Amino acid sequence: MSRALVARSADLRRLRDEGYEVTVENGHLVVSHVPYLNAQRQVRFGVLVCPLNLAGDVTVAPQDHVVRFAGEQPCDDQGRPHTVINSPVQEQITPELTVNFMFSCKPDEGYPDFYAKITTYVALLGKHVAVVDPTATACTFRVEETDEAESVFRYLDTASSRAGIPEINAKLVVPRVAIVGLGGSGSYVLDLIAKAPIGEIHLFDGDDLLQHNAFRAPGAPSVQQLRERPKKVDHYAGLYGAMRRGIVAHPYFLDESTAGELNSMSFVFLCMDQGAAKRHLVKVMEAAGIAFVDVGMGLYTADGMIAGQLRTTTSTPRKRDHVRDRRRIPFDDGGEDEYGTNIQIGELNALNAVFAVIKWKKERGFYADLEHEHHSVYTIATNCLVGDDQT
Repeated sequence: MSRALVARSADLRRLRDEGYEVTVENGHLVVSHVPYLNAQRQVRFGVLVCPLNLAGDVTVAPQDHVVRFAGEQPCDDQGRPHTVINSPVQEQITPELTVNFMFSCKPDEGYPDFYAKITTYVALLGKHVAVVDPTATACTFRVEETDEAESVFRYLDTASSRAGIPEINAKLVVPRVAIVGLGGSGSYVLDLIAKAPIGEIHLFDGDDLLQHNAFRAPGAPSVQQLRERPKKVDHYAGLYGAMRRGIVAHPYFLDESTAGELNSMSFVFLCMDQGAAKRHLVKVMEAAGIAFVDVGMGLYTADGMIAGQLRTTTSTPRKRDHVRDRRRIPFDDGGEDEYGTNIQIGELNALNAVFAVIKWKKERGFYADLEHEHHSVYTIATNCLVGDDQT
């Protein structure tokens, strides 16, 4: 109830996004860790409390101008009580919270919302605190954990709300997404989509995490971790499992016999090198009506420099013919074209992953898409990105 109400109410959400410790308890707005001075001019931290006024499940303008306060008697920077804005009360809000002062500061027009009300009282207390300790603040940006029923994330996604895009971000809520191949590009795809509200992210790769992987993938594994030779999928599931739930590790390669495991996926990122195995997976996904993005990278050295191209090919139920008719995805092993070489560079892996994830988000309506391209190629030497196979 508390987090849902905060998320729906612009004034409460603004308080939270600016770092205030906001909760809703027994119908009251509770703002903790508010600095004030006691009679000894010592900085203390109290709690502001006021009843909430709601219209359905969102806040409306406060019904009055007063707030309750839990703490010692607040004083000014000379150690004198705030005689104008506080008077003693004794009121139990919850078994753990009893307020003992009431503040009264009434603007002529009243408070338009709870953000204005709370920040006014925080400022009234804070101007005296700043004389003693200018660093004391009510904006702590406390980490708020979530439970499994509430979110796939282990703590609140405040980035979306601060950006004002929670409704747009909700377009990324899908049951299951797979990443096939946890090499350089696949691991960066995981780094990006792990921050999206996807129900489950399935990782498929049979390789161990080795020393060279550490130099073209997100994160920084320790020597001990590399010596233990974990499976890539287990390493990354553990790494990103600290932030979110629903990461499912599959420590094996998908092939013709196991390709059917993709049938239940909402979307698939193909980040594997093996063209022949990829052929089976593409066939299965097309038959099941699953949209996917395949990434490829072809690099070479010339005149002591690295050149080449990054490819992003998308296949959706509304357009698949380009995959075979125009040979957009190599299905042979051994590097039959410019995408088959095996030079891997971390920033290019990351860029390839970014192109793939942006395309997925376009498919979900997160980003604007005027071209609806299903194939794009980025050329390093010319810094040129070309889209093709539009619908």
